[in-house]
Amino acid sequence: MVSCLGDKDGNANGLGFLFLLALSLLFISSQLYVSATYSTVPAVKGLEYNFYHSSCPKLETVVRKHLKKVFKEDVGQAAGLLRLHFHDCFVQGCDASVLLDGSASGPSEQDAPPNLSLRSKAFEIIDDLRKLVHDKCGRVVSCADLTALAARDSVHLSGGPDYEVPLGRRDGLNFATTEATLQNLPAPSSNADSLLTALATKNLDATDVVALSGGHTIGLSHCSSFSDRLYPSEDPTMDAEFAQDLKNICPPNSNNTTPQDVITPNLFDNSYYVDLINRQGLFTSDQDLFTDTRTKEIVQDFASDQELFFEKFVLAMTKMGQLSVLAGSEGEIRADCSLRNADNPSFPASVVVDSDVESKSEL
Repeated sequence: MVSCLGDKDGNANGLGFLFLLALSLLFISSQLYVSATYSTVPAVKGLEYNFYHSSCPKLETVVRKHLKKVFKEDVGQAAGLLRLHFHDCFVQGCDASVLLDGSASGPSEQDAPPNLSLRSKAFEIIDDLRKLVHDKCGRVVSCADLTALAARDSVHLSGGPDYEVPLGRRDGLNFATTEATLQNLPAPSSNADSLLTALATKNLDATDVVALSGGHTIGLSHCSSFSDRLYPSEDPTMDAEFAQDLKNICPPNSNNTTPQDVITPNLFDNSYYVDLINRQGLFTSDQDLFTDTRTKEIVQDFASDQELFFEKFVLAMTKMGQLSVLAGSEGEIRADCSLRNADNPSFPASVVVDSDVESKSEL
């Protein structure tokens, strides 16, 4: 490349070039935080887009301000919070049951194999948000709503779309069994057919499935999640050079981690779909989306049109975020995200009884 700074009129031309370059970079970076207008999915009964308008008007400001600080220290936490929301909603609905500790009735959802790799810090962040919000507004915001908002802000603050989230979820009183968790969280080894079949039961179509899979554009994966594609023999659908790179990172029986998106691992964008076209998807559940005829064209569309991906991702996330929610007098608003109020030794029993009355006054 020939530098304009070496030209005869280098000072003037160079300054002009740098000025235009600076403006371009400023414009590009600003797009990471510009909210486009996305179609909204109707809120299900009991949820509203302005649910906390009166009871906690600064809710979303408090959440976003705190998460900006968290991600400034470790942007990887964004992927952890997004995944937490997925794993909560898919099992028995978006009720924050995944946040509950185990009890005498059995192990928690966190102890089920698909959830063992959830980031412990993600659970801490949600409860930190709960403390901040409850200090600000009182006990009016559920852990389930905080998990949904944290997922949205994780997407946006990583470069993805900003969008409205319907709120008013209540926290569940019980966690799902290990069997139910296993049945409702598709494994990385799942093919496209099993993904489409499983998520169709949750009223999510092929476009939703491909869009939600795009959440893998940020975050890390443990080698054990895809080692079956490397050993004892390489999966022929995986790019050979990519497979060799993975073998260098992931020798047999390794618990190392690697980015899920090899192009822009910390940026929420559409490069995940470019990875699939290049046969560089980590999981079978990823790569098979580019093999199956029902999903291949959607992958190609998202790879070539990031705004289309963002639009469909927002729609799919909003649909997923309203799966089997509790609202109104159902469930409760936990005083500690990891404990039912009845199990919380620092929470007066009389307040537990009053919680339903409190919720009805908000509706």
